[in-house]
Amino acid sequence: MKTLAIVILNYNGKKHLETYLPSVVDCSDGHDVLVIDNGSLDDSIHFISLKFPTVQLIQLKKNVGFAQGYNDGLERIKGKYEHYLLLNSDVEVSPGYLSPLLSRIATPTIAAVQPKILSHVNKTRFEHAGASGGFLDKRGFPFCRGRIFDECETDHGQYNEAMPVFWASGACLLIRSTLFHEVNGFDGRFFAHMEEIDLCWRLQHKGYQIWVEPSSTVYHLGGGTLSYESNTKVFLNFRNNLYMLAKNETGFWQGKIFIRMLWDGLAAVQFLLKGKPSLLYQVLKAHLALYMSLPRLISQRTRKKNTTLGRYKGNIVIDYFLKKKNKYSDLSL
Repeated sequence: MKTLAIVILNYNGKKHLETYLPSVVDCSDGHDVLVIDNGSLDDSIHFISLKFPTVQLIQLKKNVGFAQGYNDGLERIKGKYEHYLLLNSDVEVSPGYLSPLLSRIATPTIAAVQPKILSHVNKTRFEHAGASGGFLDKRGFPFCRGRIFDECETDHGQYNEAMPVFWASGACLLIRSTLFHEVNGFDGRFFAHMEEIDLCWRLQHKGYQIWVEPSSTVYHLGGGTLSYESNTKVFLNFRNNLYMLAKNETGFWQGKIFIRMLWDGLAAVQFLLKGKPSLLYQVLKAHLALYMSLPRLISQRTRKKNTTLGRYKGNIVIDYFLKKKNKYSDLSL
């Protein structure tokens, strides 16, 4: 069994492959680089075959989304690698980024690790999707060390300490292959967005830890598939957050979801006041999707360990918008 497969999921992403794949190949340290093509309609496959003959191609017949695309592609290499590094197609890696990640995950209790993720547009600032490790507040709102809501901090080395977190970013995620398959990978019904938080939560329920290793750094473009103002993205984020809570929340989870839905209602009102009624509609659609999916989500609930690592006891919405705590260092974790 080989140590590592560096795996990129691609859908109509020739532009990103032209820009970012060279750094991935150059910094692979001899490990295999694979591209799972999610039924692309552009000439991504021809480009890879012509320009990067050492890159292995796994071709899926159609676009089944980020979550299921990785599930289907990784199933084809099951048992061949000890670890998978799942890497977005719009990530520039840096020399030596792999070694700290592999060293960290060598600890048996650690299931997954992410590096420090900075913005490719402004390499002095943290990037939205992961920054320096992900957390979850008591209402299920995710945030990062270095990014709260849409506010990304400048990196001054303030979050260079390796530490356990609640979730690691799917933009650059090193994970034990056996555990990925043991928990059935991502939840394919998420399609995209928050599937990595759900995965990390399920791994924590099994007693494993999730870590960030900031001595490894990558640069993420972000918004490579859907813009942050996309109706689809808003719908997926609200729906998948509720799906995740229904599957994983402990204690009186029904009450916790009800309270979270009230907070969603406040967000919907804000969308309306900002003249974005279509986004309010996406929130309503997300809630309807939860009601329709509750039987399935409840069936996915299993006996769970109460996870506290990286779970913030406060309300990040109140802290950020009312108390003006816009940096991770302002919080009392």
